[in-house]
Amino acid sequence: MVIPPMGLGCVAAATRQAGHEVRVLDLLAAQHAADAIRRAVGDFRPEVIGISIRNIDDQNMKAPRFLLENAKEALSFCRNVSGAPIVLGGAGYSIFPESSLQYLGADMGIQGEGEEAFPLLLARMEQKADLSVPGLYLPGKGLQAERTFIQDLDQYRLPDPSSMPLPDGDREQIWLPLQTRRGCPLRCNYCSTALVEGCQIRRRSHEAVVKALSAWVSAGFPRIYFVDNTFNLPPAYAETLCREMAKAHLGITWRCILYPGKITASLVRAMADAGCREVALGFESGSENILHVMNKRFHPSEIRQASRLLADYGIRQMGFLLLGGPGETKETVEESLAFVDSLPIDALKLTIGIRIYPHTSLAATAVQEGLISPDDNLLFPTFYMVKDLEPWLRETVDAWMANRPNWIY
Repeated sequence: MVIPPMGLGCVAAATRQAGHEVRVLDLLAAQHAADAIRRAVGDFRPEVIGISIRNIDDQNMKAPRFLLENAKEALSFCRNVSGAPIVLGGAGYSIFPESSLQYLGADMGIQGEGEEAFPLLLARMEQKADLSVPGLYLPGKGLQAERTFIQDLDQYRLPDPSSMPLPDGDREQIWLPLQTRRGCPLRCNYCSTALVEGCQIRRRSHEAVVKALSAWVSAGFPRIYFVDNTFNLPPAYAETLCREMAKAHLGITWRCILYPGKITASLVRAMADAGCREVALGFESGSENILHVMNKRFHPSEIRQASRLLADYGIRQMGFLLLGGPGETKETVEESLAFVDSLPIDALKLTIGIRIYPHTSLAATAVQEGLISPDDNLLFPTFYMVKDLEPWLRETVDAWMANRPNWIY
């Protein structure tokens, strides 16, 4: 199912707002990427081409899929039909700004938010001025100016359906991704969110979110997936947003990602009243010791309380376990499996081995233990797994999953 590229749409909207003509091409919706690029470039004659890199790999330790080959192929197609400079961006690119720029062979790349940086880059290029743009990387020259973070997200509108390539078919079956906040201060030991969005939570006004939702519902998208990493933080913002959505009578069904701490009955009630029907509950472990190592700021008792509240209000839950990280033992694995089996969740996603991202405390631990070298750029999928635990771990998890069809890898 094709989902509108909302991140790319945010940058496109800001670029139009700055006075530029923009064409958005969704290659995931194209049957033949080369033909789609050829037609788009021939019709539009771009002076600059931007390519958004969302994912680097699939985070699967057993059989990892490196996803940049498709992006490299698309970039090559662009080179074949246009001499326009190519600029990289997107969440995946922002984690690996230098190594992915070198691997893909683009002309430049913007780390982090593109709404300010990309139009500024276009202005500098048009003026033939120096390219000291915040977050901009050049091949062999590195970062040109320290990246900045947009403090007032409302100054850049969310994408409007009238300006986006929309999928054919039944739009009511699509979960439209929408982000109301950026940034995360929690610093879980394995997480790359801070590299992409920074550590400070910045939020759109409730009014701006409801206005955008109304436009997309009118365009035939009543299912919304709030992709904020922690929908319930800050709690007051989340609860007010839910009340404003309910008050607007949008008629939406939505899902979100919850941090298992700071979940109250008042918030869950407001979520249910506003149309929430499903959540991803990212607890990652049921062991107090492992939660501490992961730098999680909640306890198993809070996970259980949150899960019960969600079940009481009829909100479906998918839980998540990350197994095999620092400090993991046979005992903590069994503890986690027994714990999640006791929760009223509807499904469980298990991951064995944890993808190591640069500039995380997990990467520092892997260096200390000699699993990776200090100069490893980690672009190609690299995973942390406690030594000698993997065979037993896979056998044990498979045995638990055999009679639990709602548990998946």
